[in-house]
Amino acid sequence: MKGFLKQRRPPDVHPCGLGVILKVESKAVIALLTGFAFCLLPTTAHADVPITERNKAVARRVFDEIFNQRRLQVADEIYARDFVNHGRRPISLAEDQAWVRSELKAFPDLRMTVDAMVAEGDYVTVLWTFHGTHTAWGYGGLPPTGTRVEMRGITIWRVIDGKIQDEWTSFNEMRAYVQLLHHVQWLLLGALLAAVLVVWQSGRWFERWRFHRRRMH
Repeated sequence: MKGFLKQRRPPDVHPCGLGVILKVESKAVIALLTGFAFCLLPTTAHADVPITERNKAVARRVFDEIFNQRRLQVADEIYARDFVNHGRRPISLAEDQAWVRSELKAFPDLRMTVDAMVAEGDYVTVLWTFHGTHTAWGYGGLPPTGTRVEMRGITIWRVIDGKIQDEWTSFNEMRAYVQLLHHVQWLLLGALLAAVLVVWQSGRWFERWRFHRRRMH
């Protein structure tokens, strides 16, 4: 029997050849299936994340990346092209980002912190705090005052397909101006006093001029 098997074996096939081929093919199949599963994993994981959490992640990028990291180009990634900021008057994305740039210019150390965030459906509501030192022009047309400003506000965003479509923001802007003016109140008081003295002195000169004119006539 051993001789018969030995004669029947193909002369060009090693006794272990079939096992090697099976092992190689098995590894190839496993690698193929693993790669296929790996490609599907991000999509599946992304689909498992609730839409509210994905919208909150988009909203957080506004504070973390645009304001705190000064990566203004991120706006092109997370805002819709027809975005509208519903403030005192509706403004476009270009105007909105121009205002952001002016704030970053006036407050070079500006930092935004997220105090609370709530999402429901397409809407994300954020309670935030603004921190910054007014050391340059660009805020309300005021000259730099060196004032440390802190104010809180609330923003509501509507996020559609991962893009911010609409915004409603409210904050106490008057509080910011009060902080700025409080910091320079003595300068303003001095300027006011100087103006009063100028007016008073001008009045005296005018009265003297009128008195001398009457005497000449």
